[in-house]
Amino acid sequence: MLPTSFVAIGDSFTEGVGDDLPDGRQRGWADFVALGLALAATGPVRYANLAIRGRKLMPILTEQLEPAIAQQPDLISLNGGGNDIMRPRVTIDSVAHQLVGAADRVAASGSRMLLLSGANPSRHLPLGSLLRKRGDALAVAVRDLLPREGVLFVDNWADEPLEDLRYWSADRLHLNALGHARVASNVLTALDVPVPAEWGVAEVAAAPAGRPARRTADYYRRYVLPWIGRRLTGRSSGDGRTAKIPELTPVDPAAFRPL
Repeated sequence: MLPTSFVAIGDSFTEGVGDDLPDGRQRGWADFVALGLALAATGPVRYANLAIRGRKLMPILTEQLEPAIAQQPDLISLNGGGNDIMRPRVTIDSVAHQLVGAADRVAASGSRMLLLSGANPSRHLPLGSLLRKRGDALAVAVRDLLPREGVLFVDNWADEPLEDLRYWSADRLHLNALGHARVASNVLTALDVPVPAEWGVAEVAAAPAGRPARRTADYYRRYVLPWIGRRLTGRSSGDGRTAKIPELTPVDPAAFRPL
């Protein structure tokens, strides 16, 4: 059955960082999924996005999970743990069990659960081999706990073509518009909802691969050093931010910018 109400929770991946619009707003895969649902539905579709960049998994679960459930949507999505595995110390099994426990909580509430992994940026990042090792371990740990009743899992980490540089923004940590559209196509396909042809997902996938990333001094100055600075001072890119769409709101297809 087509979901007609959808709440997304998570961190920068779900907020849409990297898919930046000219007016400063972020769009992202969850917005694209909401649009795909609205285009496929015969009636209104409502959407909320509670995700906030920089959030580790525990704050996502304590701050966003219950407010999402309280809105009683047909579908709730959860992605988290990406910021956890980038910290010096992390227990992979604990992250996996928290994710799946939250998924069970959503399923028990009566909403359908969409649990999804993030895309894999490790090919383009400093210390990427460590991130890949941890991300692979988390993906295996989550898969070992699935399937679960009422839980749909979309494994973007295993989408190897999505690692290509053409899908990543300038910071190489967040997807760009093309990458977010591809993730949305993975989700809509899993929901058995048509992927709008005008997004061009198939055409981009068929194009030649992008060149390998070059990490220049400017790249480190603009992206790596600020990230290190936040870690050393205990700050987060999400400090002071609130959810971009806190309550279920009707989706207006005309309000979405094309790729």
